[in-house]
Amino acid sequence: MLFGTCAPAGAQVSIGINLGAYPDLVAVPGYPVYYAPRLDSNFFFYDGLYWVYAQDSWYASSWYDGPWEMVAPESVPLFVLRVPVRYYRQPPGYFGGWSPEAPPRWGEHWGRNWEQRRSGWDRWDRASAPAPAPLPTYQREYSGERYPRADQQLALRNQNYHYQPREAAVREQFQHPPAQAAPPAAPQRQAQIERDRPGTPRPDIRGGNTRVAESAVAPARAEAPARAEAPARAEAPARAEAQPPPGGHAADATHPPQAERGRPPQPGSAGAEDRKGRPEAAAPQRESQPSHSREQTDRPPASAPAQAPRGDERDH
Repeated sequence: MLFGTCAPAGAQVSIGINLGAYPDLVAVPGYPVYYAPRLDSNFFFYDGLYWVYAQDSWYASSWYDGPWEMVAPESVPLFVLRVPVRYYRQPPGYFGGWSPEAPPRWGEHWGRNWEQRRSGWDRWDRASAPAPAPLPTYQREYSGERYPRADQQLALRNQNYHYQPREAAVREQFQHPPAQAAPPAAPQRQAQIERDRPGTPRPDIRGGNTRVAESAVAPARAEAPARAEAPARAEAPARAEAQPPPGGHAADATHPPQAERGRPPQPGSAGAEDRKGRPEAAAPQRESQPSHSREQTDRPPASAPAQAPRGDERDH
């Protein structure tokens, strides 16, 4: 038999089992579980449902040929987990070296977190084991082309099989109507199992979906330099104005410092040199001033006292 890819717990999947007819089921001695000794698969029946273990995952169905629903390791019934290794007709490689009369070492395989949640799963009183559920032998009539569709299976089961599961988790799955197969699942569940498994290196989280997140961050990183350059471009003219002209001073030559305003420039001073270096475009502004302004500047103030006549003028 062929098995498909894994899917998240609770999803309807097709694991590729093509039985063609109802399988022969035999009770596991001392357990309320049946197994299929003639099938080359890990095929069981417990509490009204069929159970298959393939590719490190458990699957359940109310009909012998599916559709199958993936069941998380935390939800698999304890009596299914307790079935000894010898009744797995297709045991995985990691079963090697384990006692055939003991159940698989699920705590060692699925990790410490699983073992803490299912503490005591391998300890039970064999004398108090419940009786096995009756087999749904009415399904023998539905094989080959007569195998019902998923939307017909629930009605046929309610009509022909009146058993109600004992365990609450099984009852929930039992009452869930079968559905068609779902698409393959993302690897989150498998990654969780790998992290819980002892001695297994943690997966590289830089790959997979994180690339999608990285691609979403990339545009923000690309915009960061642009946002940083925008204030720099806005500040560039201000810095250019603040820079002193070549060979000059930081202050504007046309506006001398406050301490020197109102004082006529001294010969040979920096102010005179600055005026000599001014462009000719400033000359028309000086010429456009009224001519009498120069006379007013040369004329002494009216309030200034008259100078005393010199001695030779008094003689005349």
